[in-house]
Amino acid sequence: MKLSMFFRSLMALVLLALASVPPVVHAQGQGQADAMEQAERSAKAREQAKELEKYGPKQTPPAAVPLDPANVWVLQLSNGGTVKIQLRPDVAPNHVARIKELTNRGFYNGLMFHRVIPGFMAQGGDPKGDGTGGSDLPDLKAEFNDLPHVRGAVSMARAASDDSANSQFFIMLMPRLQLDRHYTVFGRVISGMQYVDAIAQGEPPADPTRIVQANMEQPGQ
Repeated sequence: MKLSMFFRSLMALVLLALASVPPVVHAQGQGQADAMEQAERSAKAREQAKELEKYGPKQTPPAAVPLDPANVWVLQLSNGGTVKIQLRPDVAPNHVARIKELTNRGFYNGLMFHRVIPGFMAQGGDPKGDGTGGSDLPDLKAEFNDLPHVRGAVSMARAASDDSANSQFFIMLMPRLQLDRHYTVFGRVISGMQYVDAIAQGEPPADPTRIVQANMEQPGQ
């Protein structure tokens, strides 16, 4: 009888000890879940890094803006290239409307890029070719927005006044974020950036690159 009570007491102690053991299996399972989550994050980061490797040292990934043929500005350049620019009426409606109006008039045809600074930007759209000209339309009120002056951004040139943009524009060759909210970005190059890089340099260039023809990708826009 005493032996039986001893075994029962011993069994009770064993069960109590087992009940007090921490849930090692659960902890291991949580650790595995954390490890899997970390592996997934690492894999995603590797994928993103691989995607960025497609772009050269002077390039940036394309802007994530749905293509709209009614707002694609096409510039045929005298260096043999075609440059396409996605206009952004959602952030600069009046500037985009001005570009379209002048384009449909044929205003930009034959105009040169009169100010091209390496590592900075290429500026054109001046009928005088010296940086002082514009169209016969009134100057535009500024539409400064959140679009940054990154490589390929297309922004409106102006004089000292914020509200003095008219017809001249510039295409960024490299980022210059100091210009943000001081000039109106109204679009971005979506193809042909290599031809923008090939625009003759100078202020003015000795043999300037010209816009042979400017048009909207979708006629009538």
